[in-house]
Amino acid sequence: MVSHALLVMSLILFLGLNTFPVAHANYLNQDIDITWGDGRGSILNNGTLLNLTLDQSSGSGFQSKAEYLYGKVDMQIKLVPGNSAGTVTTFYLKSQGLTWDEIDFEFLGNVSGDPYILHTNVYTQGKGDREQQFYLWFDPTAEFHNYSILWNPSHIVFYVDGKPIREFKNLEAMGVAYPKSQPMRMYGSLWNADDWATRGGLVKTNWTEGPFVASFMNYNSDNACVWSTDNGTTTTTLCSPSGSSSSSSTSTSEWFSQRGMDSSSRKVLKWVQKKFMVYNYCKDKKRFWQGLPVECSAKKNKLNKSKKKNKDKNITS
Repeated sequence: MVSHALLVMSLILFLGLNTFPVAHANYLNQDIDITWGDGRGSILNNGTLLNLTLDQSSGSGFQSKAEYLYGKVDMQIKLVPGNSAGTVTTFYLKSQGLTWDEIDFEFLGNVSGDPYILHTNVYTQGKGDREQQFYLWFDPTAEFHNYSILWNPSHIVFYVDGKPIREFKNLEAMGVAYPKSQPMRMYGSLWNADDWATRGGLVKTNWTEGPFVASFMNYNSDNACVWSTDNGTTTTTLCSPSGSSSSSSTSTSEWFSQRGMDSSSRKVLKWVQKKFMVYNYCKDKKRFWQGLPVECSAKKNKLNKSKKKNKDKNITS
């Protein structure tokens, strides 16, 4: 653990991964409703802070007032400190129905001194099983950090403090379902999952440490395409490269038109996955003993096609 911590600290100083800009405090009660928990969720500090509480009776949660069809959403979160084993804090997008789409950040608690595990998943048409898990390069309980989801017609990108940690590409051409037609609402929650969350359920929630509290602030959905709101207002103009959402058309075009990451972002993505990824479904051949999911071989197939093309070119030249 000591050597790991020293490595993390050196890399933080090099890349500045623990910093992010905060433009202004957003008023959460304008965009969010607390939906469950029987008073265990509360919006404080004139609407700028949202606390979720978990005790032995119940957890708590909230959702956005609006639904979105594509967008970039951001939330700053400070996770449960101390012995958080058995607890799960979430920030995610999800549609309704039996064949729902979902894009997940889930933070799996751990015993004091052991790192949180950031669990990510993508569901399409009710099917998930696309888990990637990471350690974080900072203490997510000491201060607020920014977590973002970018979802456009070409790809989904998970960001931590502005750094990409995961990309899920639109590979419909290969027969891989992609979320593109079901509007999704933003959700957040804090709940007990000690049957699986920490070491596969071996470590249970220690209720003498409770109540547990996770905090949220500065929710930003300015770069999201609003589909509908609870008061019945519906946006008929969906985002497009030349259109606009609640933000400026230029800002909308930037994220909506993005087809992939630039070389700098790709470099950071590879660094994070090399140093901090602790589980990747695309490498779990024991679990997928009948064959890995199609998207897992997409990059390999692309490289093979490129090699074959170059080989054919050399032969004919």
